[in-house]
Amino acid sequence: MTEVSEEQIRKAVDEELLRGLAAPEAGEIDQLDAWWRANNYLTIGQIYLQGNPLLREPLAPRHIKPRLLGHWGTSPGLSLIYAHVSRLIRHTGQQAIYLAGPGHGGPALVAAGYLEGTYSEIYPHVGQDEAGMLRLFRQFSSPGGIPSHVSVTTPGSVHEGGELGYVLVHAFGAVMDNPDLLAVAVVGDGEAETGPLEGSWKGVSFLNPERDGAVLPILHLNGAKIAGPTVLSRKDPDEVRRLLEGHGYEVLEVAGSDLPGMHHRFAATLADAWARIRAIQHAARTGGWDGSRPRWPLIVLRSPKGWTGPGQVDGVQMEGTWRSHQVPLSGVRDNPEHLAILEDWLRSYRPEELFDATGAPSELVRALAPKGELRMSASPHANGGLLTRDLALPDFRDYAVEVPQPAQTRVESTRRLGELLRDVYRDNPDSFRLFCPDETNSNRLGAVFEVSDRAFAECVTDDDVAISRDGRVMEVLSEHNCHGWLEGYTLTGRHGMFATYEAFAMVSASQTVQHGKWLQEATRLPWRAKVPSLNVLLTSTAWRNDHNGFSHQGPGLIQVVLTQRGDVARVYLPPDANCLLSVADHCLRSRSYINLIVIDKQPQLQWLSIDEAIEHCARGAGIWEWAGTDDGTSDPDIVLACAGDVVTMETVAAAQILKERLPGFKVRVVNVVDLMTLPRPKDHPHGMSGTLFTELFTDTVDVVFAFHGYPGAIHQLVHGRPDADRFRVRGFIEEGTTTTPFDMTVRNRASRYHLVMDALNNARRLPRGASELMAWCERKLAEHQAYVVEHLEDMPEVRDWSLGDWAQKG
Repeated sequence: MTEVSEEQIRKAVDEELLRGLAAPEAGEIDQLDAWWRANNYLTIGQIYLQGNPLLREPLAPRHIKPRLLGHWGTSPGLSLIYAHVSRLIRHTGQQAIYLAGPGHGGPALVAAGYLEGTYSEIYPHVGQDEAGMLRLFRQFSSPGGIPSHVSVTTPGSVHEGGELGYVLVHAFGAVMDNPDLLAVAVVGDGEAETGPLEGSWKGVSFLNPERDGAVLPILHLNGAKIAGPTVLSRKDPDEVRRLLEGHGYEVLEVAGSDLPGMHHRFAATLADAWARIRAIQHAARTGGWDGSRPRWPLIVLRSPKGWTGPGQVDGVQMEGTWRSHQVPLSGVRDNPEHLAILEDWLRSYRPEELFDATGAPSELVRALAPKGELRMSASPHANGGLLTRDLALPDFRDYAVEVPQPAQTRVESTRRLGELLRDVYRDNPDSFRLFCPDETNSNRLGAVFEVSDRAFAECVTDDDVAISRDGRVMEVLSEHNCHGWLEGYTLTGRHGMFATYEAFAMVSASQTVQHGKWLQEATRLPWRAKVPSLNVLLTSTAWRNDHNGFSHQGPGLIQVVLTQRGDVARVYLPPDANCLLSVADHCLRSRSYINLIVIDKQPQLQWLSIDEAIEHCARGAGIWEWAGTDDGTSDPDIVLACAGDVVTMETVAAAQILKERLPGFKVRVVNVVDLMTLPRPKDHPHGMSGTLFTELFTDTVDVVFAFHGYPGAIHQLVHGRPDADRFRVRGFIEEGTTTTPFDMTVRNRASRYHLVMDALNNARRLPRGASELMAWCERKLAEHQAYVVEHLEDMPEVRDWSLGDWAQKG
């Protein structure tokens, strides 16, 4: 672990510049304080006021909003940090973005963008004048307005902060392969109690100062969360320091509430932190780095919750307590004493010094902000689509599996994807990364290690394989970190993929939901450029985690993504390697979607040639004529549909049983690779036309649908289609254990034998021999049960099944 020396700082940073940063002159202190007061004023105005924005007349009840919503307590601390980082940028030209972990500080960040002018540039109706200020106040947390968090509508934001715990993972993802960027990540002390945040301090163990930017965490300990004290604020400061030092940080501390003393102390601490960052990066980029992990700086800021707000209200302490978390003064319209306190509070910031006669920020306030894109609210890094370059993608056809006949060849499909991703890494050395919880090899994506090691800044031993400080494959045993790093990476303009075991995608499922909400709202904002999609690959799936058991069996993320709006959500279930390659190529080229791809890693039968796969994936669903007995001249007796690799095999096998044993029974086999083709076009952009739906499923014939996930998902998707009740869905029904692969389908009543019986039970015409076939299926299920208990593996006729040998083994 490398300590930063004074000599390294002198080599990296001009001494005169550093002295000026650390010791602001009186005029700069005035600028800092004026900007901070203005920001606090605008924050309070957003929470309380619907009229009289500049207090040009005494405050009256009619000026107060009918519903007081918002959060004051964390806002003054966030504003103080923003002011000082802005000054740092103005002096140094440092590119920086600001991530507010306490998302409840939304009004402070909206106010910051407004003072910098960015807000009015993006939203011209919210001008920098009295009328614009009134609109700024009235829109906050109001119908037709903006949310109370640091949402997608807030210029400069890549982190919403509504669901706590992710500010550091987003910050670390933002600076990977982004060498000139500083991500200032404010961690709230309530947020610091969450599991995801506690697990994300380790991001420094994966940064490479030669190639990556830097994260400056600022742990803001203001003492309280919504209704009580926070753990870290009540710990002995030495204990907190040791905890953070144990995570690998150089801890710098600032505490107090005195003014202008806090401005002086925070300026000096921030200058020290920035100088240490520059020294680390300069050494790494000029050959002065010994390769060990640097000790990156971290600031602990202790300031009162609700700082500069009402000290007491009705004899109860507010400032410095949890009571200031939201709205310190309630019932202001009806309580003259509270109204008077609010007016005194607002006037304490001396707005006449902060805004001119028109309502625009005064020159003293405007002087603090950097210019142009250096303003944090205007940084292109926070609108990453502006910086996004298309990936240089190889021709995915070059990785195709030869499939002369369906169901003859077994291949680990994801291994072919790994070979494709290897070359994506090679051709995009600074704009693509794979994020995976310690499972890259397990998921058969290990070909990427031919061109890149795993990233690791800690010590490396001789026993380690494909691990180095220069690696760019991101492995850490945390779904939260992997998911969040990818989010930060894509939101700042780069491309990637998150690959994980299917069941454990639910660990980070709420992050998937939150990211989907971000993308959904961004589509409504013309100034937000489209960013690379969030590509999620689920493998080691429920149906083939037979060895790990019930804990590893769960397809729940499909259900989660289906609840997202259609302009964002995409779910793909490629049945084989060639379909996977086609789908992956499409997803890596796409923008502003959540692309969920589900396919197992185990050897599996291959169905389609590459040209057939391309056509099939382009349509999203199609009839596999070779698998059924439907001649297309009239409706079949039954439609066997499938979506998912294992259930596709079971469906084709079921069709073959029916073909061999009931040759007069007409079966149509339909495979669905793009799940979102099933809804109506008005319900999802990928929804197939009514004509195509009828072509595949008819309007009247019963459909036995074998599905990878929970059966209810298909019923949800085909709602509104002709006679939707005719769909009988078999899927995962939470039946699992440590067992054989085929037994997983039996336990969930989705095996080939169950599908055959379903077909016979639901067909409107049964040929002679149907009852005998039903009895045969029952016998096969009983035979299976006895065989697996005795032999600990599936029956050979199931285990080794392929289309070519059905006649011999049936």
